[in-house]
Amino acid sequence: MAPSITGSLATIDRDRLSALIDRERAAYRASFPASRQAFAAAGTHLLGGVPMTWMRMWSGGFPLYCATASGARLTDIDGHDFIDFCLGDTGAMAGHSPAAVQAAVSRRYGELGGATTMLPTQGAAWVAAELTRRFGVVRWSFTLTATDANRWAIRLARQLTRRPKIAVFSYCYHGSVDETFIVATEAGPRSRTGNVGAPVDPRETTRVVEFNDPTALDRELARGDVAAVLMEPALTNIGIVLPEAGYLDAVRELTRQHGALLINDETHTFSAGPGGCTAAWGLEPDMVTIGKAIAGGIPAGAYGLTSELAERILADPEADIEDTGGVGGTLAGNALSVAAMRATLGEVLTDRAFDDMIAVATRFTVGVQSVLDSRRLPWTIAQLGARAEYRFCPEPPRSGGQSEAAADPGLDEYLHLYMINRGILMTPFHNMALMCPATTDADVDAHTAVFAAAADELLG
Repeated sequence: MAPSITGSLATIDRDRLSALIDRERAAYRASFPASRQAFAAAGTHLLGGVPMTWMRMWSGGFPLYCATASGARLTDIDGHDFIDFCLGDTGAMAGHSPAAVQAAVSRRYGELGGATTMLPTQGAAWVAAELTRRFGVVRWSFTLTATDANRWAIRLARQLTRRPKIAVFSYCYHGSVDETFIVATEAGPRSRTGNVGAPVDPRETTRVVEFNDPTALDRELARGDVAAVLMEPALTNIGIVLPEAGYLDAVRELTRQHGALLINDETHTFSAGPGGCTAAWGLEPDMVTIGKAIAGGIPAGAYGLTSELAERILADPEADIEDTGGVGGTLAGNALSVAAMRATLGEVLTDRAFDDMIAVATRFTVGVQSVLDSRRLPWTIAQLGARAEYRFCPEPPRSGGQSEAAADPGLDEYLHLYMINRGILMTPFHNMALMCPATTDADVDAHTAVFAAAADELLG
């Protein structure tokens, strides 16, 4: 007999879980033959059989292939319809192909022409002013990804402070920024498992502490070599880890005390509201980075900084930000991305839209919690605005390390497969659900019903 998972209330038999996973894998293979065949054929010329290797993460042995997508709905090439709570892992927070963005992109690319010209368009100033209204920092520059926004913000921070290192939180997520693939362990900092081809040992570039531990942050910042703390105001990509009361105030106080800048990465935490956690929680960062969602699915990112920092970097004779200084890119700020950003921020992800999205997410959270309570499952669900996620532990993790320890690949696979086999698409990396302006109460209720069925089968 295989061991069981014993929680404070419910016990889950591992043999039963394994049998259910086998059943769901078989159903997946049988239900999506066109996707399976497309994946097999793609392996000839695509690395790992997919256009971007993260797409291999889907449970079932092969990814679904998308045929069409609109709003909160997606159809695969086998003709199955899905309620989409993945939304491109946040990239489609505005929903798939919202009408306002379709019109703006069509007009820019087709009617006006010139997707990228190395010349500015007037819409960029509007987007920067809107980002200022939402996030507070007043000078903005555009990128194509949030990773680049973080890279360039880090470079500016090092130039401004003349300090070599940054500080991050264990199991944080800031895209593919080299310096951030580091975790805190009892034996000390180490490169995160699986870090591919690290150019240098991240211990040379980065100090790392656990989230919600101000004492550890104070200790690391006191060394005097940290240019900036790069922070998600709530951890997201290791499961949602919310800040404890007073923690973010302590981070701000400590960074000022020790002369380090504070960068809020709002790429995922944008779900907290129109101005992300920065506005929702009244935070005062020196810089803000964001990407993925702000252009309705068209590649775009941005970083913003205070007026004082902007003036300093522009006046620095040693800072080349106009040519080969490592800040900027040929396609960044292009006319097509700017048009998409203006339409997304001005007409889709509006203040009113966030009110509705957060209300729907709250319904999602309440529905899942009702299942956990009624089945006496010792799991938790956390909500961050329009984003919600369940974890397999009786108490919400308070750090990235605790959240990593709560991971259960078997339960993840079971729930992912169970959902997708019944028309519900969740984020493949963990059990995160995101709401867009097109997500409805009925969509959420459908998830609650399938989640309840999955729990009942698991408990026998």
